[in-house]
Amino acid sequence: MNETTTVFAGLQEADALRFSMMFSMAAVIMVIILAVFLIISLVKIRKLNKKYSAFMKGATGRDLEASILTRFNDIDKMKSDIEFIFGKLNIACDVLLTTYQKMSIVKYDAFKEMGGKLSFSMAMLDDKNNGYILTSVHTREGCYTYIKEIIKGESFVVLSEEERRALDEAKNKRNYMA
Repeated sequence: MNETTTVFAGLQEADALRFSMMFSMAAVIMVIILAVFLIISLVKIRKLNKKYSAFMKGATGRDLEASILTRFNDIDKMKSDIEFIFGKLNIACDVLLTTYQKMSIVKYDAFKEMGGKLSFSMAMLDDKNNGYILTSVHTREGCYTYIKEIIKGESFVVLSEEERRALDEAKNKRNYMA
């Protein structure tokens, strides 16, 4: 029985020794990890203290209050400026909707023998396709200019082929204010 007990006791002591060594190694690793976290925390606290010191340097409670109130006043002024700018922007948008923003020019040779494509038809339309077609016909005797009113994309006067093409191209242009 002595021999068997000694063998079992030897195994238990070896296991206990192994366990204590593993526990000691785990404890050392945990201490190292905690030390690293402690160093990182100290560095961050030092940086924060530097920022705080720079912020508070020469400042009293009244200085800080005045600084904060100044910032709030600046923000209020910016809000009123933004409202003013938006108001002006809305007025500008309304005005732009009535301007001629869709245009097209078709150049052509009114009389085949002249050459040079000196005649043209130019359509100018607003947002609602209201506007004018300006046509200039160049001949040997001179230059003749005509204007035709366009209402809602249509003319009450008969349009030439070139005028119709200029009107169609202008109506299909992108409306930049939409």
